Amino acid sequence: MSDIRRPAVAGMFYPADPEQLAAQVSACLAGELSDGGPPKALIAPHAGYVYSGPVAGRAYARLAQARGRIERVVLVGPSHRVGFRGLAVGDWTSWGMPDGPVRIDREAVEALKALPGVTSFEAAHAQEHSLEVHLPFLRAVLGDFRLLPIVVGAADPSDVARALDAVWGGPETLVVISTDLSHYLDYGAARALDAMTGAAIERLDPAAIGQDQACGRTPVNGLLMVAQRRGLRVERIDLRNSGDTAGDRARVVGYGAWAFHEPVGGHGAALLDLARRSIRHALETGKPLKIDPATLPEALREPGAAFVTLKRRGELRGCIGSVEAHRPLGEDVADNARGAALSDPRFPPLAAEELDEVTLSVSVLTRPAPMAFASQADLLAQLRPRQDGLIIEDGGRRALFLPAVWETLPDPAGFLAHLKRKAGLAVDHWSGSFKAWRFGAIELRETP
Repeated sequence: MSDIRRPAVAGMFYPADPEQLAAQVSACLAGELSDGGPPKALIAPHAGYVYSGPVAGRAYARLAQARGRIERVVLVGPSHRVGFRGLAVGDWTSWGMPDGPVRIDREAVEALKALPGVTSFEAAHAQEHSLEVHLPFLRAVLGDFRLLPIVVGAADPSDVARALDAVWGGPETLVVISTDLSHYLDYGAARALDAMTGAAIERLDPAAIGQDQACGRTPVNGLLMVAQRRGLRVERIDLRNSGDTAGDRARVVGYGAWAFHEPVGGHGAALLDLARRSIRHALETGKPLKIDPATLPEALREPGAAFVTLKRRGELRGCIGSVEAHRPLGEDVADNARGAALSDPRFPPLAAEELDEVTLSVSVLTRPAPMAFASQADLLAQLRPRQDGLIIEDGGRRALFLPAVWETLPDPAGFLAHLKRKAGLAVDHWSGSFKAWRFGAIELRETP
């Protein structure tokens, strides 16, 4: 075992000379730098730069404003050379490249190795190009960062989704999924099939992407599963093939690039500030805070559902929220913050002198998805600790737990039992009419 993963395709997929490499990457990025906020995740191709470089360059241009902000990159691609089951990481401390080594995030690697189906298997990485070709682009736009490289073998997309959720992080973490699209069709057939794949990605529909549509189908579908739960917005950046970039049109390979944006983008601080201003205004005036939508960032003017939680000295002091999006997210947060402070029936109204002792958190919810299960054991087996929020309903009784509740109730059986109790049901209650929905949430928290 070496401490360094050596480059495998330098001089083949991209120049081995550092100056020539920098020049080619710069040419792919030229004229494409974006002023917009950086995405949370990218899908980008992994062929030789003469073929897919222009498409990859357009994707990585979206990170123009992220230098110094993104500290870690989770890079996931398919295995082309070695057959194995599951997800493979490695035990190196750095990844050697012509322009210098890239640091490996050892802590994250060890965390992933604790998940089912994730192993250290360096042979899967040794000659693999699907990750390596992205590193020069990432270094060009981000500078210094820590890398978490994952090669995917024979695995289920849910395995990829579980790994992504485990290392999702906040705005300091970028997820990159590496894939090419159709392989060796004629130009017209490739365009038609790649258009179908692009449409499936954009509607977050993993079931519509077949094995012949993308060599990185499993990593892509894992990201789409996460995107569904977290309410990510998809933006198409580019969709072409080698017949558009270099080479003839008799047998082409398809390339696409997409950006995925979290629903509140970089506006977490704005939401927390809005929640606190709403409470302060209500305490001082006795009236709701009036919000001019024109003063809100665009992401906060979109419909959204959120819960606002108050804690005082570490103990719950109020929690009110919305399950379904029925008004602008900013308005929903402001109103629910006031409700959590003054109208939670479990607590007396917050006093003005308590406000400075209270910390706030905002949970922005994705749309609840109904769960299908044959029994309570089946329901419990499907629950994903630390990921799923859960709504249950039976006999006219209903209750909800946010994903954050897993921090105090980490066992699925205990989680469900306490939720039943919250709904006014017996902890051993079960019936054929029992219903459940799960949802994701982006947690935004003030620093105590």
